[in-house]
Amino acid sequence: MRRPLIGMTAYSRQVQYDGNDLMAGMLPMTYVRAVHAVGGRAVLITPDEPGTDVVESLDGIVFSGGNDIDPAYWGAERHPETEVDKERDTAELMLMKAALEADLPVLGVCRGMQVMAVAGGGTLHQHLPDLLGSDHHRGAPGTDPLAAGSAAYGRHDVTVRPGSRAHELLGETLTVNSFHHQAVDDPGSFTATGWCPDDQVIEIIEDPVLTYAIGVQWHPERTNDLRLFSRLVEAAARRSGLSAEALAV
Repeated sequence: MRRPLIGMTAYSRQVQYDGNDLMAGMLPMTYVRAVHAVGGRAVLITPDEPGTDVVESLDGIVFSGGNDIDPAYWGAERHPETEVDKERDTAELMLMKAALEADLPVLGVCRGMQVMAVAGGGTLHQHLPDLLGSDHHRGAPGTDPLAAGSAAYGRHDVTVRPGSRAHELLGETLTVNSFHHQAVDDPGSFTATGWCPDDQVIEIIEDPVLTYAIGVQWHPERTNDLRLFSRLVEAAARRSGLSAEALAV
């Protein structure tokens, strides 16, 4: 019996491999392992040929972390610290809108949550240190989260709104890992349901009407807490009429 098929948005990056310098579609295996650990089957979606037809083949989708989103999408000038990925922006905003319209179960992680907000008509803060006076939401200066360990990530608490889907799943408070300098300002059509209590930066958004549409500003794929992935795969299985046995791992 097949597992729920979970699409995962991937990077396009120049890499060195076996002496070759080449462009590769890639994603940290932490995302893939998180989906496989809870009974899903992960497939990568590269940004090189934008289209929405893939939504018809998927049971659910994860929008992964990565570079900043171009502020032109909400009519703002680009901040000097903003580093955009136009290829991913084009592909993922198109894909996000199609997935939401189809009520495909969606999980947004870090950049993925920001893509949700922008697709829903919202806006972002481009550089949190300008707003907060600190880099509280990132880890050690100069670290690369793709190459470094836990030192690359900031750690802080998140408070979750009672009665929300996030509260039902995650509880009232939790401690999270984060690496970002952009953050959601206006969540657009989504509802903000989680915040960092230290500074009120939005950490969770959701749509309570859709089957499963939740975005988080931290990186659950790099932790042992896979509840967000588990609920995504469960929702994907139900939507596609798969039995509980399909989730056995």
